[in-house]
Amino acid sequence: MTTPGDAARRVEALREQIRRANHLYHVQDAPEISDAEYDRLFHELRVLESAHPELLTADSPTQRVGAEPSSSLRKHSHHRPMLSLANAFSAEELAAWEERNVRLNPDVRGGGYTAEIKIDGAAVNLTYARGRLISGATRGNGVVGEEVTPNLRTIDDVPIELRGRDHPALMEIRGEVYLAATAFRKLNARREAAGEPTFANPRNAAAGSLRQLDPKVTRSRRLRMFAFHIEPIEGPFSATTHHETLELLTAWGFQVEPHHRRFETLEQVQEAIAGYEAILSELPFEADGVVIKVDRRDLQEDLGVVGGREPRWAIARKFAPEVAVTRLKEIRVNVGRTGALNPYAVLEPVEVGGVTVSTATLHNEDLIAQKDIREGDWVEVMRAGEVIPQVIGPLRERRDGSERPYAPLEECPICHTPSVRPPDEAARYCPNASCPGRIFEGIVHYAAREAMDIRGLGYERVRQLLDAELIADVSDLYRLTVADLVRLDRFAEQSASQLVAAIEASKARPLSLLLFGLGIRHVGKNLAQLLARAFPTLAALRRAGEGELADVPGVGPTIAAAVVEFFGNAANAALVDRLIAAGVATEEPNAAPRGGPLAGAVYVITGTLPNLSRAEAGAAIERAGGRVAGSVSKKTTAVVAGVEAGGKLDRARQLGIEVIDEAELLRRVGSAP
Repeated sequence: MTTPGDAARRVEALREQIRRANHLYHVQDAPEISDAEYDRLFHELRVLESAHPELLTADSPTQRVGAEPSSSLRKHSHHRPMLSLANAFSAEELAAWEERNVRLNPDVRGGGYTAEIKIDGAAVNLTYARGRLISGATRGNGVVGEEVTPNLRTIDDVPIELRGRDHPALMEIRGEVYLAATAFRKLNARREAAGEPTFANPRNAAAGSLRQLDPKVTRSRRLRMFAFHIEPIEGPFSATTHHETLELLTAWGFQVEPHHRRFETLEQVQEAIAGYEAILSELPFEADGVVIKVDRRDLQEDLGVVGGREPRWAIARKFAPEVAVTRLKEIRVNVGRTGALNPYAVLEPVEVGGVTVSTATLHNEDLIAQKDIREGDWVEVMRAGEVIPQVIGPLRERRDGSERPYAPLEECPICHTPSVRPPDEAARYCPNASCPGRIFEGIVHYAAREAMDIRGLGYERVRQLLDAELIADVSDLYRLTVADLVRLDRFAEQSASQLVAAIEASKARPLSLLLFGLGIRHVGKNLAQLLARAFPTLAALRRAGEGELADVPGVGPTIAAAVVEFFGNAANAALVDRLIAAGVATEEPNAAPRGGPLAGAVYVITGTLPNLSRAEAGAAIERAGGRVAGSVSKKTTAVVAGVEAGGKLDRARQLGIEVIDEAELLRRVGSAP
């Protein structure tokens, strides 16, 4: 397995490779690696950052959409960020995506999906005011792109004036500019005849054509565009589903991907995937998969965005995984930072896609049982863009009877505490926060920059302190003295003083960072902030029941149960008490306001509002001292209802809860309609 030091070095190497690839791809239009190789590097980085959250930084490529815009073109700030898409490389990953969404909102299942061929082009953002094109830009870094309006005006698929009526007063249209296969071949032939360098692929030809300083050059290259999204900024918007959005785009004069279809269930999407893959080679444009989107816009609003980068409600199903066959020698279990017991396969080394691998993820015990994977099996191993491959399944016809079924561990392999498996979860856990198998990673995570930010306390220092028995858990950090440290190798008076000072400074961190640093299962940095805003003192959070926690938007019952379980565990409670005694801060300075016109009130938002997005409406409620809940209950003060309000509106009427519109909400929070 990867050591912490190896992981840190590999993460930095991957980031440098990906940043270079992003610059060459997005800015220079001259890629030096294939899309498949880029996907592999990006997925490897994401896997390592997931396994080592302390290594995740805000400037990591996984937290950004594209590359910084070139300095040679005028900058354009998008009204709303242009997001990237997460990838799924198998039916199982696509199903897991739906399960994650269903845990956040059960209405997702059966709410419908829309699928579109994923065009391999250059993403653009068109701004329309009262139906007329006023600007166009490249995606850039997702927030700021490059102004290329004159060039976009040369594309016949970009309407200067929209057809029809009922356009939002101000809106952004997202699209993919591409070069058809025949036009690409002709362009490269002309460039070759003229002694100019040819383009590597149609995508880069399209991107380079968009960024020409002379619009006549752009027009000569015969670019095309498919529109795929409408972002209303001002004024009403009538579409309630993504499928209706595509119909509106067509009615307004845009071209949309012609093979898009609406499906009632994800199972129907899964059945259609093979058909989509079969036609990719016959298309007149480059494509590398299918984009699947939750169809209902209200569900999209509820699901929101992951890390400011990827919408939860959309995913790209990529094709052409690389597969190899080898023998699975042994199934081992790794104990993670949060106590997760993660099974993995030890393989006879095999080359998959040009890389020799000897381990592969097995995800969890349910998948092992479902696929009947046994020690000694010949198995198929798939990379599909992953540096940590996964086992697809066994070749049962090659069994000789010596294979051994996997028995789930009833206790932690390190500390032998009985393992627990929460209801409706696939993972098994060691509940002992002081387990030696998780304590090392836990201390490193606690000290990481994204958590308590104790500078100078990385992997090597933590291992040194543990081996010297100066610490046994994070609370012991606050008892360290300069005299303790200078007795250790590689500690001088100055470095020891600096570390002690950094540990002391960490006492002032806000509650949200402490919660993240504690490594509570399911509680990442964003969720820690949500919890700290809703319960601004540690004492209040520890007293909160599952019902109160689940009412916090974005938390839900699964996370609520994990928080209650953490603080209810005697060892964890004792650890928290020791941190409090050491002087660690237990309050959140950025908590939701306690006063204001909506102080103490609980609001639920449902449907599409005329002017505000759900996020904007929720922020207005919180600024006024209120709280936004995800479901209607007897504790709900009022329901803010828009178009296509659905079941939450029915529930409010059943309970006799007040129902108001956007105008009334704005009046209550003190904003002008």
